[in-house]
Amino acid sequence: MEKGRLSKTERDWILYDVGNSAFILLASTIIPIYFNSLADAAGISEADYVAYWGYAASAATLCVAVIGPLLGTVADTRGYKKPLFTIFMLLGVLGCAALSAPMPWFLFLAVFVVAKVGYSSSLIFYDAMLTDVTEPERMDQVSSHGYAWGYIGSCIPFLVSLVFVLFYGSFGISMTGAMGIAFCLTGVWWLLMTIPLLKHYRQRYCAEPESHIFRGSFGRLAQGIRDLKEHKKIFLFLAAFFFYIDGVYTIIDMATAYGSALGLDSQGLLLALLVTQIVAFPFALAFGKAAKRFPAGSLIKVCILAYTGIALYAIQLDRQWEFWVLAVCVGMFQGAIQALSRSYFAKIVPAEKSGEFFGIFDICGKGAAFLGTALVGLISQITGSPSAGVGVLAVMFLVGFAIFWKADRLNSLS
Repeated sequence: MEKGRLSKTERDWILYDVGNSAFILLASTIIPIYFNSLADAAGISEADYVAYWGYAASAATLCVAVIGPLLGTVADTRGYKKPLFTIFMLLGVLGCAALSAPMPWFLFLAVFVVAKVGYSSSLIFYDAMLTDVTEPERMDQVSSHGYAWGYIGSCIPFLVSLVFVLFYGSFGISMTGAMGIAFCLTGVWWLLMTIPLLKHYRQRYCAEPESHIFRGSFGRLAQGIRDLKEHKKIFLFLAAFFFYIDGVYTIIDMATAYGSALGLDSQGLLLALLVTQIVAFPFALAFGKAAKRFPAGSLIKVCILAYTGIALYAIQLDRQWEFWVLAVCVGMFQGAIQALSRSYFAKIVPAEKSGEFFGIFDICGKGAAFLGTALVGLISQITGSPSAGVGVLAVMFLVGFAIFWKADRLNSLS
């Protein structure tokens, strides 16, 4: 393979980012606005709307945090990673499509939680596949390509969906019908982009099957957690990741809900977040290239500090143009911090235990995001001001930065 050129296996792996990113883009833009309309029709206040949305996101991530580590450990067994990945991918796809059915706001939230659990759980196995599809020296580049092409590729079904959602009257359909098209289109796109990976992926690093697979996996997981104290650099990285990525995912989950609760124009919010995807594409690739010249740890520190500034800026946000500035700034660092964190972790864990460690990684990542979304929701309800809940995110970023500084220093010495 030529230097810098992606292999077929790497490209197939990257395509799954293109597929699942369409769902998360929908979930962070159109879905909250649609839920807002359902909640408003039911007489739910703006503060309660933000809170309920935050609680739903927290429920989904908490569920994944509970089941993720054990399933990740099971996935390390020969022949199990791809089937588990397939099951949860299909749960996410079918859950996304099921959202197209007319239903009351509370049932809509329940189905959304199911779809989000499928999406997030599939990423445990998908991220762990990184050790199988490429070599350590290429992980920063391949991981960055995944996020970059995921951001730009997800815009295709999103733009088609947006046409129906914004101009549903011109097509002679209702808003509910337009949303149904958006949900089904996204689900189909997600599934189609997954097929190459399902066809060609092969698990390279694995444990041999045991007579009692779940009992044995639970034992390996328990031992792995106990062994974390002997892997200090992994433990410290996970602690840092818990705090800083919590803020990142909270911003992704609640950006549109936050802007909508402030009374900002829905169309403007959607277009601003589309700009986030477009900006994220070149910046994710740029950070991937920068990782060849600069330590990935240093680049992650830059991203954490940038996100601290973004959280502080969001506190005073009350105008449409300020949300556009926020969207551009988030796009500059969103893909980079996710991609580099994924590849940084993949390089410091044993390859044959990637599923086990990425299961724990998910607790400290998407699983930990329940804290940020729950806090934003709770403080919004207590104070009656959505802006008040955002300030806590800046504190999380600063704590994450301090711990990561120590973890990266230890990693550079080992």
